[in-house]
Amino acid sequence: MCMTMDRRLQLLLDEERYLRVAAAAKRQRISVAQVIRDAIDQALAPEQRRRSTAGRRILSAAEMEVPPGDGLLSELDDLRNRA
Repeated sequence: MCMTMDRRLQLLLDEERYLRVAAAAKRQRISVAQVIRDAIDQALAPEQRRRSTAGRRILSAAEMEVPPGDGLLSELDDLRNRA
């Protein structure tokens, strides 16, 4: 994926954060700037990607025991009343 970089950003980091970023860059064999861009992409994912990730997590969740119809409704009512 080739992107044109057209914004410059100056970022000040304390020594501990810089060392973590620099170590990650060295491990991954990428630039410090790329580590920061990747962190931004992960932390501030577009809405569609967040929804897709949430959907995958829901679909891959372990099965759980659910009480039969009426029991489920009363359990939900109990939970709502606790909030």
